[in-house]
Amino acid sequence: MKFGETFKEYLHGDQEWFLDKFSHVEYKRLKKVLKSCRTCKALPDSNNKTERRDEEENPTLSQFCQCQSCPVCDQMFFTELMREAMDIAGCFSSRVRHLLHLHVATGMQRYVLRLRQCFKNDHQALVQEGQMLIEYITMNAIAIGKILKKYDKVHSSVNGKNFKSKMRAEHLELLQSPWLIELGAFYLNFNGSDGGDFVQFSGSFVCDLSATEPVMTMMLPNSIKLEYDLTCAICLEIVFNPYALSCGHLFCKSCACSAATVMIFQGLKATSPDSKCPICREAGVYANAVHMLELDLLIKRRHKDYWKERLIAERAEMVKQSKEYWELQTKYVIGY
Repeated sequence: MKFGETFKEYLHGDQEWFLDKFSHVEYKRLKKVLKSCRTCKALPDSNNKTERRDEEENPTLSQFCQCQSCPVCDQMFFTELMREAMDIAGCFSSRVRHLLHLHVATGMQRYVLRLRQCFKNDHQALVQEGQMLIEYITMNAIAIGKILKKYDKVHSSVNGKNFKSKMRAEHLELLQSPWLIELGAFYLNFNGSDGGDFVQFSGSFVCDLSATEPVMTMMLPNSIKLEYDLTCAICLEIVFNPYALSCGHLFCKSCACSAATVMIFQGLKATSPDSKCPICREAGVYANAVHMLELDLLIKRRHKDYWKERLIAERAEMVKQSKEYWELQTKYVIGY
Protein backbone atom coordinates (compact mmCIF):
# COMPACT_ATOMS: atom_id res chain seq x y z
CA MET A 1 0.00 0.00 0.00
CA LYS A 2 1.28 3.46 -0.93
CA PHE A 3 1.98 5.87 1.90
CA GLY A 4 -0.69 8.30 0.68
CA GLU A 5 -3.34 5.63 1.17
CA THR A 6 -1.85 4.59 4.52
CA PHE A 7 -1.87 8.20 5.73
CA LYS A 8 -5.46 8.67 4.58
CA GLU A 9 -6.50 5.52 6.44
CA TYR A 10 -4.73 6.78 9.54
CA LEU A 11 -6.51 10.16 9.41
CA HIS A 12 -9.95 8.61 8.90
CA GLY A 13 -9.50 5.49 11.01
CA ASP A 14 -10.35 4.69 14.61
CA GLN A 15 -8.50 7.77 15.88
CA GLU A 16 -10.42 10.28 13.73
CA TRP A 17 -12.19 11.67 16.82
CA PHE A 18 -8.78 12.33 18.38
CA LEU A 19 -7.13 13.77 15.25
CA ASP A 20 -9.97 16.23 14.60
CA LYS A 21 -8.52 18.39 17.39
CA PHE A 22 -5.03 18.43 15.84
CA SER A 23 -3.29 19.88 12.81
CA HIS A 24 -1.78 17.46 10.34
CA VAL A 25 0.16 17.43 7.07
CA GLU A 26 -2.15 18.06 4.12
CA TYR A 27 -0.38 15.31 2.21
CA LYS A 28 -2.95 14.95 -0.56
CA ARG A 29 -3.19 18.70 -1.20
CA LEU A 30 0.60 19.09 -1.28
CA LYS A 31 0.85 16.25 -3.81
CA LYS A 32 -1.68 18.13 -5.99
CA VAL A 33 0.54 21.22 -5.81
CA LEU A 34 3.42 19.15 -7.16
CA LYS A 35 1.25 17.65 -9.90
CA SER A 36 0.01 21.10 -10.94
CA CYS A 37 3.59 22.24 -11.49
CA ARG A 38 4.11 22.77 -15.23
CA THR A 39 7.53 24.36 -15.05
CA CYS A 40 9.35 21.05 -14.95
CA LYS A 41 7.48 19.51 -17.86
CA ALA A 42 9.58 18.06 -20.62
CA LEU A 43 11.13 20.46 -23.09
CA PRO A 44 10.05 20.35 -26.75
CA ASP A 45 10.83 17.09 -28.51
CA SER A 46 13.83 18.47 -30.36
CA ASN A 47 15.40 19.71 -27.16
CA ASN A 48 14.50 16.47 -25.38
CA LYS A 49 16.35 14.38 -27.95
CA THR A 50 19.46 16.52 -27.54
CA GLU A 51 19.12 16.37 -23.76
CA ARG A 52 18.79 12.58 -23.75
CA ARG A 53 21.83 12.22 -25.97
CA ASP A 54 23.83 14.53 -23.67
CA GLU A 55 22.70 12.54 -20.63
CA GLU A 56 23.81 9.29 -22.25
CA GLU A 57 27.24 10.78 -22.92
CA ASN A 58 27.42 12.41 -19.48
CA PRO A 59 25.14 10.69 -16.88
CA THR A 60 25.77 13.38 -14.28
CA LEU A 61 23.68 15.84 -16.29
CA SER A 62 20.55 13.83 -15.49
CA GLN A 63 20.91 14.85 -11.86
CA PHE A 64 20.01 18.43 -12.72
CA CYS A 65 16.71 19.98 -13.75
CA GLN A 66 16.08 22.91 -16.05
CA CYS A 67 14.36 24.61 -13.12
CA GLN A 68 15.98 24.12 -9.76
CA SER A 69 13.41 26.48 -8.20
CA CYS A 70 9.72 26.31 -9.16
CA PRO A 71 7.75 29.55 -8.48
CA VAL A 72 4.48 27.65 -7.97
CA CYS A 73 5.90 25.12 -5.54
CA ASP A 74 8.23 27.50 -3.71
CA GLN A 75 5.41 29.93 -2.95
CA MET A 76 2.69 27.43 -2.03
CA PHE A 77 4.47 24.22 -1.13
CA PHE A 78 7.19 25.29 1.32
CA THR A 79 5.13 28.05 2.96
CA GLU A 80 2.26 25.66 3.57
CA LEU A 81 4.52 22.87 4.81
CA MET A 82 6.35 25.17 7.24
CA ARG A 83 3.07 26.41 8.67
CA GLU A 84 1.80 22.85 9.08
CA ALA A 85 5.03 21.71 10.74
CA MET A 86 4.81 24.60 13.24
CA ASP A 87 1.16 23.78 14.01
CA ILE A 88 1.94 20.07 14.46
CA ALA A 89 4.89 20.77 16.77
CA GLY A 90 2.76 23.19 18.80
CA CYS A 91 -0.19 20.78 19.11
CA PHE A 92 2.11 17.91 20.07
CA SER A 93 4.06 19.81 22.74
CA SER A 94 0.96 21.36 24.34
CA ARG A 95 -0.91 18.05 24.46
CA VAL A 96 2.07 16.09 25.83
CA ARG A 97 2.65 18.80 28.45
CA HIS A 98 -0.95 18.45 29.59
CA LEU A 99 -0.78 14.64 29.63
CA LEU A 100 2.44 14.50 31.64
CA HIS A 101 1.21 17.15 34.04
CA LEU A 102 -1.56 14.75 35.02
CA HIS A 103 1.00 12.00 35.62
CA VAL A 104 3.57 13.99 37.60
CA ALA A 105 1.22 16.48 39.27
CA THR A 106 2.39 17.97 42.58
CA GLY A 107 0.80 19.67 45.56
CA MET A 108 -2.96 19.80 45.99
CA GLN A 109 -3.60 18.71 42.43
CA ARG A 110 -1.76 15.46 43.10
CA TYR A 111 -4.07 14.66 46.02
CA VAL A 112 -7.15 15.54 43.95
CA LEU A 113 -6.02 13.22 41.15
CA ARG A 114 -5.25 10.41 43.62
CA LEU A 115 -8.73 10.83 45.13
CA ARG A 116 -10.27 10.75 41.68
CA GLN A 117 -8.43 7.51 40.86
CA CYS A 118 -10.21 5.84 43.78
CA PHE A 119 -13.44 6.15 41.81
CA LYS A 120 -12.14 6.13 38.24
CA ASN A 121 -8.96 4.54 36.90
CA ASP A 122 -7.45 6.97 34.38
CA HIS A 123 -4.20 5.05 33.88
CA GLN A 124 -5.35 3.24 30.77
CA ALA A 125 -6.69 6.48 29.28
CA LEU A 126 -3.32 8.16 29.87
CA VAL A 127 -1.45 5.32 28.19
CA GLN A 128 -3.85 5.30 25.26
CA GLU A 129 -3.46 9.04 24.74
CA GLY A 130 0.33 8.71 24.93
CA GLN A 131 0.15 5.97 22.29
CA MET A 132 -1.95 8.15 19.97
CA LEU A 133 0.38 11.13 20.41
CA ILE A 134 3.43 9.06 19.49
CA GLU A 135 1.67 7.69 16.43
CA TYR A 136 0.49 11.22 15.55
CA ILE A 137 3.97 12.74 15.57
CA THR A 138 5.51 9.73 13.79
CA MET A 139 2.99 9.63 10.94
CA ASN A 140 3.27 13.37 10.32
CA ALA A 141 7.07 13.23 10.40
CA ILE A 142 7.01 10.43 7.81
CA ALA A 143 4.55 12.42 5.68
CA ILE A 144 6.84 15.47 5.68
CA GLY A 145 9.85 13.34 4.74
CA LYS A 146 7.94 11.63 1.91
CA ILE A 147 6.55 14.84 0.40
CA LEU A 148 9.96 16.57 0.51
CA LYS A 149 11.54 13.56 -1.18
CA LYS A 150 8.84 13.73 -3.85
CA TYR A 151 9.53 17.45 -4.35
CA ASP A 152 13.20 16.75 -5.01
CA LYS A 153 12.29 13.92 -7.37
CA VAL A 154 9.89 16.10 -9.39
CA HIS A 155 12.31 19.01 -9.62
CA SER A 156 15.58 17.04 -9.63
CA SER A 157 16.79 19.41 -6.96
CA VAL A 158 17.95 19.38 -3.34
CA ASN A 159 15.55 22.12 -2.22
CA GLY A 160 13.49 19.61 -0.27
CA LYS A 161 16.59 18.38 1.53
CA ASN A 162 17.63 21.96 2.25
CA PHE A 163 14.16 22.72 3.59
CA LYS A 164 14.49 19.79 5.98
CA SER A 165 17.77 21.27 7.24
CA LYS A 166 15.98 24.60 7.69
CA MET A 167 13.30 22.89 9.77
CA ARG A 168 16.01 21.35 11.92
CA ALA A 169 17.67 24.75 12.38
CA GLU A 170 14.35 26.25 13.47
CA HIS A 171 13.74 23.33 15.89
CA LEU A 172 10.80 21.93 13.92
CA GLU A 173 12.29 18.46 13.40
CA LEU A 174 9.33 16.54 14.83
CA LEU A 175 11.15 13.36 15.86
CA GLN A 176 13.81 15.37 17.71
CA SER A 177 11.30 16.99 20.06
CA PRO A 178 12.23 16.67 23.77
CA TRP A 179 8.55 15.92 24.39
CA LEU A 180 8.99 12.65 22.49
CA ILE A 181 11.74 11.68 24.96
CA GLU A 182 9.37 12.60 27.78
CA LEU A 183 6.67 10.36 26.30
CA GLY A 184 9.14 7.49 26.08
CA ALA A 185 10.12 8.02 29.72
CA PHE A 186 6.44 8.26 30.66
CA TYR A 187 5.77 4.91 29.04
CA LEU A 188 8.74 3.25 30.78
CA ASN A 189 7.75 4.76 34.14
CA PHE A 190 4.20 3.57 33.71
CA ASN A 191 5.07 0.15 32.36
CA GLY A 192 7.88 -0.48 34.82
CA SER A 193 9.98 -2.50 32.35
CA ASP A 194 11.78 -2.23 29.04
CA GLY A 195 10.80 -3.70 25.75
CA GLY A 196 7.03 -3.71 26.19
CA ASP A 197 4.74 -2.65 23.39
CA PHE A 198 1.74 -0.40 23.49
CA VAL A 199 -1.46 -2.20 22.73
CA GLN A 200 -2.11 -2.00 18.96
CA PHE A 201 1.04 0.06 18.51
CA SER A 202 4.10 -1.16 16.67
CA GLY A 203 6.67 0.60 18.82
CA SER A 204 8.91 -0.24 21.74
CA PHE A 205 11.06 1.72 24.17
CA VAL A 206 14.24 0.71 25.94
CA CYS A 207 16.37 2.73 28.33
CA ASP A 208 19.82 1.36 29.20
CA LEU A 209 21.41 3.43 31.96
CA SER A 210 24.04 0.87 32.88
CA ALA A 211 25.90 1.06 29.57
CA THR A 212 29.05 3.12 29.01
CA GLU A 213 26.92 5.55 27.03
CA PRO A 214 23.42 5.63 28.58
CA VAL A 215 20.77 5.86 25.85
CA MET A 216 17.05 5.70 25.36
CA THR A 217 16.09 3.77 22.22
CA MET A 218 12.72 4.05 20.51
CA MET A 219 11.45 1.79 17.77
CA LEU A 220 8.63 3.57 15.96
CA PRO A 221 6.37 2.61 13.04
CA ASN A 222 7.87 2.35 9.56
CA SER A 223 11.08 0.87 11.08
CA ILE A 224 12.15 4.23 12.48
CA LYS A 225 14.79 3.82 15.18
CA LEU A 226 15.70 6.77 17.38
CA GLU A 227 18.47 6.91 19.97
CA TYR A 228 18.78 9.67 22.54
CA ASP A 229 22.04 10.08 24.43
CA LEU A 230 21.36 10.65 28.13
CA THR A 231 24.89 11.80 28.99
CA CYS A 232 25.41 15.40 30.05
CA ALA A 233 28.10 16.88 27.81
CA ILE A 234 29.45 19.00 30.69
CA CYS A 235 29.81 16.62 33.65
CA LEU A 236 29.88 13.48 31.42
CA GLU A 237 27.48 11.72 33.80
CA ILE A 238 23.89 10.58 33.34
CA VAL A 239 21.77 13.71 33.24
CA PHE A 240 20.34 14.65 36.63
CA ASN A 241 17.34 16.97 36.98
CA PRO A 242 17.59 17.28 33.19
CA TYR A 243 16.62 20.18 30.99
CA ALA A 244 16.37 20.16 27.20
CA LEU A 245 17.40 23.47 25.63
CA SER A 246 15.53 24.82 22.60
CA CYS A 247 18.28 23.44 20.37
CA GLY A 248 17.48 19.94 21.67
CA HIS A 249 20.61 19.27 23.75
CA LEU A 250 20.19 17.74 27.22
CA PHE A 251 22.02 18.93 30.34
CA CYS A 252 21.79 18.60 34.09
CA LYS A 253 20.17 21.70 35.57
CA SER A 254 23.26 22.54 37.62
CA CYS A 255 25.53 22.12 34.58
CA ALA A 256 23.28 24.24 32.35
CA CYS A 257 23.14 26.98 34.99
CA SER A 258 26.91 26.89 35.32
CA ALA A 259 27.35 27.16 31.53
CA ALA A 260 24.95 30.12 31.39
CA THR A 261 26.61 31.81 34.40
CA VAL A 262 23.54 31.81 36.64
CA MET A 263 23.04 30.26 40.05
CA ILE A 264 21.06 27.05 40.46
CA PHE A 265 18.39 28.65 42.67
CA GLN A 266 17.85 31.36 40.04
CA GLY A 267 17.09 28.80 37.35
CA LEU A 268 17.46 28.88 33.57
CA LYS A 269 14.78 31.57 33.21
CA ALA A 270 17.31 34.02 34.65
CA THR A 271 19.85 33.45 31.87
CA SER A 272 20.86 36.18 29.47
CA PRO A 273 19.42 36.03 25.92
CA ASP A 274 23.03 35.99 24.70
CA SER A 275 23.87 32.79 26.59
CA LYS A 276 24.88 30.00 24.20
CA CYS A 277 24.47 26.25 24.20
CA PRO A 278 27.78 24.64 25.24
CA ILE A 279 27.55 22.18 22.33
CA CYS A 280 26.12 23.95 19.25
CA ARG A 281 26.84 27.52 20.44
CA GLU A 282 23.35 28.71 19.51
CA ALA A 283 22.21 31.75 21.50
CA GLY A 284 18.85 32.26 23.21
CA VAL A 285 18.15 28.57 23.85
CA TYR A 286 17.72 28.71 27.64
CA ALA A 287 14.52 30.76 27.99
CA ASN A 288 12.22 28.00 26.68
CA ALA A 289 14.13 25.04 28.07
CA VAL A 290 11.97 22.00 28.87
CA HIS A 291 12.21 20.49 32.35
CA MET A 292 12.32 16.72 31.73
CA LEU A 293 10.35 15.56 34.76
CA GLU A 294 9.45 12.10 33.41
CA LEU A 295 13.06 11.42 32.43
CA ASP A 296 14.22 12.50 35.88
CA LEU A 297 11.65 10.18 37.46
CA LEU A 298 12.86 7.32 35.25
CA ILE A 299 16.49 7.86 36.32
CA LYS A 300 15.41 8.11 39.95
CA ARG A 301 13.70 4.72 39.72
CA ARG A 302 16.44 2.98 37.75
CA HIS A 303 19.47 4.44 39.58
CA LYS A 304 18.29 5.30 43.07
CA ASP A 305 21.74 5.55 44.67
CA TYR A 306 23.16 7.69 41.85
CA TRP A 307 20.09 9.95 41.84
CA LYS A 308 20.22 10.41 45.63
CA GLU A 309 23.95 11.19 45.51
CA ARG A 310 23.43 13.82 42.81
CA LEU A 311 20.48 15.32 44.71
CA ILE A 312 22.59 15.78 47.86
CA ALA A 313 25.42 17.33 45.81
CA GLU A 314 23.07 19.72 44.00
CA ARG A 315 21.41 20.86 47.21
CA ALA A 316 24.78 21.45 48.87
CA GLU A 317 25.92 23.51 45.86
CA MET A 318 22.65 25.45 45.87
CA VAL A 319 23.05 26.31 49.58
CA LYS A 320 26.65 27.37 48.98
CA GLN A 321 25.67 29.59 46.04
CA SER A 322 22.76 31.11 47.94
CA LYS A 323 25.00 31.95 50.89
CA GLU A 324 27.61 33.59 48.66
CA TYR A 325 24.94 35.51 46.77
CA TRP A 326 23.28 36.98 49.86
CA GLU A 327 26.63 37.80 51.43
CA LEU A 328 27.47 39.83 48.32
CA GLN A 329 24.06 41.51 48.42
CA THR A 330 24.51 42.38 52.08
CA LYS A 331 27.97 43.87 51.45
CA TYR A 332 26.57 45.89 48.57
CA VAL A 333 23.73 47.34 50.69
CA ILE A 334 25.71 47.93 53.87
CA GLY A 335 28.87 49.01 52.11
CA TYR A 336 31.45 46.67 53.69
